[in-house]
Amino acid sequence: MNTNNKQRIFGLDLMRAVAILMVLSSHVLWIYPNKKNIITSAFEVFGLWGVEIFFVLSGFLIGGILYRSYLTTSFGKQEIFVFLKRRWFRTLPNYYLVLIINIGLAYYIGYETKALWKYFFFLQNFSTTMLPFFPESWSLSIEEFTYLLLPFLLFVSLFIKVKNKSIRFISVIGLSMLFFFLTKLYYNFIATSNNMIDWNLSLKSVVIYRVDAVLIGVAMVWIYHNYANIWEKYKRICFLLGTLILMFVFGGVSYFKIYIDSNPFFWNVLYLPINSIGFALFLPVLSQWKTSKQFFAKPIEFVSLVSYSVYLIHYCIVLQLMKFWIDTTKYTMMQLHIFTVAYLITTFTLSFLLYTYYEKPIMNRRNR
Repeated sequence: MNTNNKQRIFGLDLMRAVAILMVLSSHVLWIYPNKKNIITSAFEVFGLWGVEIFFVLSGFLIGGILYRSYLTTSFGKQEIFVFLKRRWFRTLPNYYLVLIINIGLAYYIGYETKALWKYFFFLQNFSTTMLPFFPESWSLSIEEFTYLLLPFLLFVSLFIKVKNKSIRFISVIGLSMLFFFLTKLYYNFIATSNNMIDWNLSLKSVVIYRVDAVLIGVAMVWIYHNYANIWEKYKRICFLLGTLILMFVFGGVSYFKIYIDSNPFFWNVLYLPINSIGFALFLPVLSQWKTSKQFFAKPIEFVSLVSYSVYLIHYCIVLQLMKFWIDTTKYTMMQLHIFTVAYLITTFTLSFLLYTYYEKPIMNRRNR
């Protein structure tokens, strides 16, 4: 869970690397003609799954930090400040740099932008449909508001007279998850149309409906610390169950014809938490997969380290500029494959430079 190489956990690096590769694969579809087959269907689902993995993993990591602090300190203003300072040093500098670059590119390309001020406060998708500019930022809003909400709720809970801090911690998490489950119920009640476009923009990408995805990861931390024997004993069963859940989500939904127009409750209320729970069930295995062989561990660690930079620049900056400068509409399939390879190489090269010369130096200042 630590960025120190000696303390890195290979399974969690693998989880993060798979997540960013899934996101990348979904956006690669923009390069190719719009065709419907098993591969394109899988890549479309991968886009959703990649972000869901990030949510669950983020919850597991920050949950561990908060849980230890909550149990071992007074969890006052100083502890909350340190937590937020470390989170913001990790996330905000990269985000604001890429946001400013995106604004410049929008004017260069001639792309219409609206309400840009919202992006500086992560309000572009707080309670309403996600704005079209810088679309990948929707997940960052959910993360940032979770970073603010969780410490605040845990701090307020200290005024409740419950001696067992651990029980109080999971009670806060459980009640918060219930609240965000109810927000999805509310959305299902007020939704005027049931189609995938509205679902993507007005539910999946909106903060007030999605914080529970991160909280599921936080809840797994509590299980890890309080039921370590169960975590170890049933980790393979959990992994199998998670796999079956995701197989159902990918193939079973289509096989049983559980479509959004005929089953809006399933899609609006249950579908997203089911995905999050499926990935959370991988954590007992992956969190204990400490190391791997060097030839396998090094590339996974590399992709994991640059994953945040990749997420920020791969679509609206790298791919958008390449598509703007290069007309691929008449390319043969082989030429499109070469274009894709060039896109991936460019993305990882720029992400490595961004991580090495900007992101990492700033993160190193967190402890000062």
